Amino acid sequence: MPGLQTACRTLVGGPTPVRLAAPSRRSVRPLRVPSTRAVATNGSETQRRVATVERMTKETKVSVTIDLDGTGVCTSKSGIPFLDHMMDQISSHGLIDLTVEAEGDYWIDDHHTNEDIGLAFGTALAQALGDRKGIHRFGDFTAPLDEALIHVVLDLSGRPHCSCGLEIPTERIGNYDTQLVEHFFESMSNTSGMTLHIRQLAGKNSHHIVEATFKAF
Repeated sequence: MPGLQTACRTLVGGPTPVRLAAPSRRSVRPLRVPSTRAVATNGSETQRRVATVERMTKETKVSVTIDLDGTGVCTSKSGIPFLDHMMDQISSHGLIDLTVEAEGDYWIDDHHTNEDIGLAFGTALAQALGDRKGIHRFGDFTAPLDEALIHVVLDLSGRPHCSCGLEIPTERIGNYDTQLVEHFFESMSNTSGMTLHIRQLAGKNSHHIVEATFKAF
């Protein structure tokens, strides 16, 4: 699974395999789960890890909602089509429900909007994680997309740092400035308190390199 999903999982693994035993006189009561709570992957009850963050500046108005225990549903209306496509990769491959709405100064460029979405996403992630007790904390994943191969390692340590080793051969993918890829992850790392390392193992096509990065994350 992608790096973020691995790091956010609880330390306890899946349910223990059932062993057949002799019939018992003791009755077994069915597990009842309150409708206002969610069931974690390890079978225990937990508060659903959801957060909404709104960020408003002179340049942008951004809202991000994240559900770490979702199913991979994404609705992204950032005003930046390529970034919407990338947010969908994070959501679908990390099984995270994600809603992004943004208004920005696109007539200048996409820099401020891209940055503020990263900042809001990181803040929402930190809030959804809460006290971070019981999670794996560390995560890593390697994702291919045709000739591109990207490795992502992260630590939900509370110490923000981003080291991005991408070599994207073109300045733009459509209208999207490829410098904004690293800036998005830097912004997200700063507000989430995440240590993040991104390494490009192979790749020649700019779209493939960037998409594999978001998939691995």
